[in-house]
Amino acid sequence: MPLFEDTRDERDFRLALKKFIAREMTPYREEWDKNRGVPREAWKKMGNQGFLCSWLPEEYGGSGVDFKYSVIVGQELIRGDAMGIGVPNHQDVAVPYIYSFGSEELKKKLLPGCASGDIIACLCVTEPNTGSDAAAIRTKAVRDGDYYILNGQKTFITNGTFADAMVVLCKVDSPGSTGKNISLLVVEGESLKNVKRRQLEKMGRHATDTTEIFFEDCKVPVGNLLGEEGAGFKYTMQKFNQERLEVCIKCQTYAEECFKEALEYAKVREAFGKPIGNFEHISFELAEMATDVEIGSTFLQTCVEEFVRGEEITKKVSMAKAWLAEMANRVAYKAVQIHGGYGYMAEYRICRLYQDVRVLPIFAGTTEIMKVIIARQLGLKPIF
Repeated sequence: MPLFEDTRDERDFRLALKKFIAREMTPYREEWDKNRGVPREAWKKMGNQGFLCSWLPEEYGGSGVDFKYSVIVGQELIRGDAMGIGVPNHQDVAVPYIYSFGSEELKKKLLPGCASGDIIACLCVTEPNTGSDAAAIRTKAVRDGDYYILNGQKTFITNGTFADAMVVLCKVDSPGSTGKNISLLVVEGESLKNVKRRQLEKMGRHATDTTEIFFEDCKVPVGNLLGEEGAGFKYTMQKFNQERLEVCIKCQTYAEECFKEALEYAKVREAFGKPIGNFEHISFELAEMATDVEIGSTFLQTCVEEFVRGEEITKKVSMAKAWLAEMANRVAYKAVQIHGGYGYMAEYRICRLYQDVRVLPIFAGTTEIMKVIIARQLGLKPIF
């Protein structure tokens, strides 16, 4: 059930991307999972075909299209078993910070590479002792002339192992600043020399590099400050809606794929002389799954359309993130159960999908935090 194929350009983009993924990515899924990473050549091939950061203006290497094209990319990567490449986190989470808040000099330096695949970007917010409470970060930068000296630690960073540009949320200590001076710095180029990285092992999403990062006296040019000192937390809050919307795309598409696998299996797997999908319990489970997926599609489409129009979606996208993530896990669980013992076997696609889905209620703010945001939007004051 594709979203946003209202124009010929959108349909052509999806078809070209689908063919590209089938040719350049799907055949290498197992290899990339085993190697715990996606080769840079895959990023560059996507960039050469115009599939990276297509929303950027042409002057920075993009095509100037809207967020609908990001939806298409997110959907087709999952459908083609190519979600190992962290493109959505790159183009829809990290790069928008550089585009929105970077100086013109910094944008000209980094954005064309982000669109071509020569530069991989990541966002560094979470710390070992600071997850949902982003304001409690400890990573700190001290102003020293024309540089910030950055020290600290980040964890669970998607694309962190191979990133060439790191958007880092940190506290800044400079003349006249306070201890709450939270800012955003871009660590790239020579600054990366004093960055140490440790790739983490995960339950699923094995080809996607998730990393613990250590900054040790990193010299970051003052020109790599995004926006104003002390405005980093505000900027992060502004961009969280897009990050959560990107995760919603994952949730919905994974749910659709899990349902598809379950339905196809239920039609061909026989027990007691007939397809298991004909048994009342399983047919009712599939009916409920189909209903959940259909509701999710409608909800996601509404959120995306309002986001593209520039409307305020904090409450709605928080609702969508909470509901879609939990829905995707319900559908995945039922799909594995319908497969029986085969659902637990790694050679079956549903097993891999199930592993990937579990993290969705955690990404970009947990379900519990989404409920806090929704309650506040309703005028309530949840007690911690």
